[in-house]
Amino acid sequence: MPPPPPAPPRPGAAPVPLADAASMATTQGTVARFLTNPDGDADGFLTDDGTLVRFPPHMSTQLTSAVRRGDAVQVTGRRDEDGSFAAQRIVDTRSGRQVIDEPPMRGAPAWPRDARAEGLSRLSAQGQVARVTSAPRGEPDGVILSDGTVIKLTPPVAQRFPALVRAGATVSAQGYGTRNQYGTALQATAFGTPGNLTPLYDRASPMP
Repeated sequence: MPPPPPAPPRPGAAPVPLADAASMATTQGTVARFLTNPDGDADGFLTDDGTLVRFPPHMSTQLTSAVRRGDAVQVTGRRDEDGSFAAQRIVDTRSGRQVIDEPPMRGAPAWPRDARAEGLSRLSAQGQVARVTSAPRGEPDGVILSDGTVIKLTPPVAQRFPALVRAGATVSAQGYGTRNQYGTALQATAFGTPGNLTPLYDRASPMP
């Protein structure tokens, strides 16, 4: 059966065009688990078939208000080389609620990075890698564990651990991040295998 069309816009509301519509793809699935970034923003989810759907963190509140775990969704966006989706529209197929990627309100000041860092906690994590995440240019930049924990690395650091930054590897990490109702994520400051961590940064250097 073809996927159902996106929910119609509210009466009187102008439809929001998707950027570069010719390159858009569509997929459907059930939200199995939300994913967060180290700042605690929900910035994506995994579907029941393992598809990774990414969404800009500035849409975190709208996304988690419109879509819940267990909801069936239709996602329209760009399919990346690793099979993940960079979503531009997510529609809850039961309720018709939708979230569309729009840039932050013009003139709204960005929350200072230093201020956000003050709310981070020291965290540790270990487990089996379920999926490798990629930076915009396609290079690995972290892993998602089987329990949904996100471990972020910089691409240069990820390249130092080719045997670990792959599905099925057992890894361990320490770093700074957040744990909330949507998941756990940390920016690693040490990475390796359980009991054998490698410090990633000099203590005097700032964390990325």
